[in-house]
Amino acid sequence: MSDAKTILLCGVGGQGTILAADLLARAASAAGFVVKVSEIHGMAQRGGAVTTVVRYGTKVNSMVADIGQTDCIVSFETTEALRNIAFLKEGGFLLVADESIKPLPVACGRASMPHNARERLSDCGAVLIPAHALALEAGNAKCENVAILGALESQLGFGSDVWLDVIRERVPAKTIDANVAAFELGRSFAQAN
Repeated sequence: MSDAKTILLCGVGGQGTILAADLLARAASAAGFVVKVSEIHGMAQRGGAVTTVVRYGTKVNSMVADIGQTDCIVSFETTEALRNIAFLKEGGFLLVADESIKPLPVACGRASMPHNARERLSDCGAVLIPAHALALEAGNAKCENVAILGALESQLGFGSDVWLDVIRERVPAKTIDANVAAFELGRSFAQAN
């Protein structure tokens, strides 16, 4: 029997969803787990949906996330959280950046954003994190993804040292300090809330 945990990361192109999944997978591996990763890029480079599944445990049979079977959803945007919420299992953890990005059809007036996204997510038990504000406080707006990983850290139990080592090894050298700061700010936010 597999003890694998499934984490689905979702966002839109340019938010660092794929890098966040890579950091998560590397942290899980460094913590001694077997890891499998699956990515769906879509129109990622044009602001389209990006979904990545990271599964880890002592035994991982598959990298597929089934409806109602995901232990945790990490969303970098509210609309993508709503779009993927069916994957979350009962009692699962939902971590969402408190940010909405208008896709092209909405910007062109051909579609509209979901109504009451924040309220709907809160009703589902989502932890909303001000990732953009935390990234700015850390010194680099592009570190939102790592701020969210900081908030996720307490749910996984890998230990912050494992995460910080992976961050230092993987992000560009000139962004290490901002990414480490963003991770710590996200972790502090999650502990306080």
